[in-house]
Amino acid sequence: MQYAGVGGIGVGGGVDCDVLVIGGGIVGLSTAHALSRLAPGTRVIVLEKESGPARHQTGRNSGVIHSGIYYRPGSLKARFAVSGAAEMVKFCAEHGIPHEVTGKLIVATEREELPRLHALVQRGRENGIPVRELGPAQITEYEPQVQGLAAIHVGSTGIVDYGRVSSQLAESSGAETVYGAEVDLISRRASAVAVRTTSGLVFRARMLVNCAGLHCDRIARLAGDEPGMRIIPFRGEYYDLTRPDLVRGLVYPVPDPAFPFLGVHLTRGIGGGVHVGPNAVPALAREGYDWSTVRPRDIADELAWPGAWRMASRHWRYGTGEIHRSLSKQAFTRAVRRLLPAVTAADLQPAAAGVRAQAVLRDGTLVDDFLIRDAPRTIHVLNAPSPAATASLPIGREIATRALRTLGSA
Repeated sequence: MQYAGVGGIGVGGGVDCDVLVIGGGIVGLSTAHALSRLAPGTRVIVLEKESGPARHQTGRNSGVIHSGIYYRPGSLKARFAVSGAAEMVKFCAEHGIPHEVTGKLIVATEREELPRLHALVQRGRENGIPVRELGPAQITEYEPQVQGLAAIHVGSTGIVDYGRVSSQLAESSGAETVYGAEVDLISRRASAVAVRTTSGLVFRARMLVNCAGLHCDRIARLAGDEPGMRIIPFRGEYYDLTRPDLVRGLVYPVPDPAFPFLGVHLTRGIGGGVHVGPNAVPALAREGYDWSTVRPRDIADELAWPGAWRMASRHWRYGTGEIHRSLSKQAFTRAVRRLLPAVTAADLQPAAAGVRAQAVLRDGTLVDDFLIRDAPRTIHVLNAPSPAATASLPIGREIATRALRTLGSA
């Protein structure tokens, strides 16, 4: 298909597709896949600025198929994670993608965590997730090297390589995916939307879907919409466990409900290795996978957003602890030893980091649910961190349904 070259970005002269998706992570690709299933023949183009799919949040997470136990009953996260976990397992089985339903332990190591652990049991039941409560002796039946006062076993948790899932979604969707296509201009009119890339290509569509992840708020503003939030990037740093025999499966601490982070955990991956982490430290760039990556524009955007300052003033103690564990391997090791006393600093080998695209509101609130907003001829996905990979199939279907509704009324 031939697209317009450098020049005007008007929306006249017809369209190249029905739906143009910005972002080739798992949510964008799931949306394209859902459109092809719900409305065969729908013309879809996916624009991805990288040279391949799933290069950021999707391809840099711990590969867990989450059960949905953590999330507020009735929330999008709870609804989509519970159904999405089952759909993800089915999708992988149908397409021969290696995966495993392993179950996981959530372990309380201090008495003050016990009420939160019991609250998770109740939340799991409200979300329709079977859980088993364990005492200290029962913990060691599952994980001989793990110590705790109490735990719960969540049997529906699993593991998968989401990069492979994304590649399969791209192949199965029938959509055209254009790589190396970074968007720098959007023109929206009553009849269509036109998008220009930094290379000068122009794409015209009847409908635009913004699944740009770490850059979703910028894409929203390019489209002329004020999203009412900004992405604040948090880097999650991981280690690989050099003695993977210490852990049989997945082991998590009891999370602090005040934060949308799950704490340092241990995850046995599809390849047999064990990932340890992540922490959650403010990144100095939206794609800042280490401390040396600094982008002044990204920092300036954060400093200009009132919510960033309010968030920092509210949660500085938590943030200081996370930064300390980032800069001190001994401090990180101590956090791991709460769950796995046998581990030493020598057992931890640095691994690739990820960056979480966390939406923060003007008042400093960290958005704790998926955030999807409609605008004229546009849908913006403004908060889709974990468990978005787990929930990607129902998220994609929700977005596709909204897009088709708009197209049908156009």
